[in-house]
Amino acid sequence: MSTSARPALGKETEPNELPILVGQSSQSNSFSEDREGGEDAILEAKVEQVYKKLDRRILPALWILYFLCAAVRSNVGLSITMNTASGHSLGQKLKLTPHQISTGLALFYVCYVLFDVPANLIMTRISPHVWMSRVVLGVGIVGACHATLTHAWNFYLIRVLLGIVIAGMWPGMAYYLTLFYPPSKTGKRIGMYFTAAQVSAAVAGLVSAGFQLMDGSGGLTGYQWMFLIYGLVTIACAFLILWWLPDRPKAPGSLPDDVKGFWRLFQGAPALRGEDSAIHYEDLARVYHAPPWGLRELWKVMCDWRLWPLTVMYFGVVGVGIGVQSFGTLIIKSAIPRLTGVQLSLLFAPIWVCDLIAILIFTPLADRFHKYRFIFFIGPAILQMIGLLVTTYASSPWPRYIGLLIVGFGLGPTVPNCMAWTNEIFQPRHGDIGVAAATALVSGLGNLGSVTTTYALYTGWASDNKPGPLQYRKSNLMMVGILAISVCSAILMAVLRKVVDNNGVIKRDQAGVIVDGAARRDLKGHRGLDGLFGRKKKVST
Repeated sequence: MSTSARPALGKETEPNELPILVGQSSQSNSFSEDREGGEDAILEAKVEQVYKKLDRRILPALWILYFLCAAVRSNVGLSITMNTASGHSLGQKLKLTPHQISTGLALFYVCYVLFDVPANLIMTRISPHVWMSRVVLGVGIVGACHATLTHAWNFYLIRVLLGIVIAGMWPGMAYYLTLFYPPSKTGKRIGMYFTAAQVSAAVAGLVSAGFQLMDGSGGLTGYQWMFLIYGLVTIACAFLILWWLPDRPKAPGSLPDDVKGFWRLFQGAPALRGEDSAIHYEDLARVYHAPPWGLRELWKVMCDWRLWPLTVMYFGVVGVGIGVQSFGTLIIKSAIPRLTGVQLSLLFAPIWVCDLIAILIFTPLADRFHKYRFIFFIGPAILQMIGLLVTTYASSPWPRYIGLLIVGFGLGPTVPNCMAWTNEIFQPRHGDIGVAAATALVSGLGNLGSVTTTYALYTGWASDNKPGPLQYRKSNLMMVGILAISVCSAILMAVLRKVVDNNGVIKRDQAGVIVDGAARRDLKGHRGLDGLFGRKKKVST
């Protein structure tokens, strides 16, 4: 590769600019000087191999991280219905009213909203893998402390602390991916580790059945065993992740960090070496030359109108997702009252299996057709609305349960696609700070939807919580309503991107010269079905 293809190392760039190619004509309005077809195809194959190597290093660690944190976060929903026959559920032991349970669940998300942005901004200043390990360690410690709860006030306190320590985890992972992958390739990767939440919910439902059988062993209730074991495993994995995840990539030839003493044991190997490192540098040069940022740059991100439709989109889908995660067992019980706690746990798991299947199907397709990513958000969101209506109005119990399975299938692709779309929009426009701030704001403010569903709906809505055939009907319809708002916001965003942003193409006079290989590929359009099932584009020679 020619050295002229590298960005000028000493050149200062504006926050919304990418590095400029040394020797490239400033009058060129296209990249017609790209390599010839055959050479280009060979290089793209090498680039794909580099990203696959990164997948093997990064995605398993993020999957484990998210699996454990999601389990600790959501186990409180299961603890409400565990061992109710013996009076040993969390609500019964602590003598919590339905409203107090809803308040405790909502307090977690209030703190999550407040601390999401500061946590993600800190991550841009320090080693990201250290910060992610800190998140996991904090979640493990606070999660284990759930086993010691005795009164309503310490239930509130522990949920507040959990919201603080876990803040920045989800947007932090999205930001971390953009250090190694182009934004147009992040949707599938976000979806891959997002499956951890679905597996966690499904496994937690199944495993909680086992924990219920441990009720009374060692003087602990079933839910106490659940919180204690999950917490201890999470603490152990925090140190593993510190060694496993690589630090942010460094340009070829850069000196390694001087890490001494005990901490060298947790200093993982660089993500890439040798030719792989050089290929990644050429393909994603913007990451290696991210300009410094300050309050001015942060303010520009916050004032970008594109932030708010994305936030409204996220508000609806995450609100419904958390509502189903927190109250799914209660919704099932309202439809089939005769079920035991163990049976509820077993029926809860298939919802998340459907969620996982949809993620694996649709997030890779959304990356391949990333110019139409909004379709892969709108379609599944409408599917959730249909599922909720079936759950609400079906005349017999099992069709109502099938409605929840439809909701689960629709939930899967929406959150990863919303985060990937945020990456795609804000990295070219604002750089490093754009991704960090925008993902945190979309995630943080969007989680007000979680506050709404956990505090105002279901157990928090007294008139809607009365046993009978109409139980939770109003809450279900409210979730249909907020999903409709999310769909409208996605349509508005797609139209404005077409009219105002020219489908997201950044012109030279808007954001400087786009130079790295990933940017050139994105300018050519999406991959479509190229390379899928052995299908290849014809290469001109």
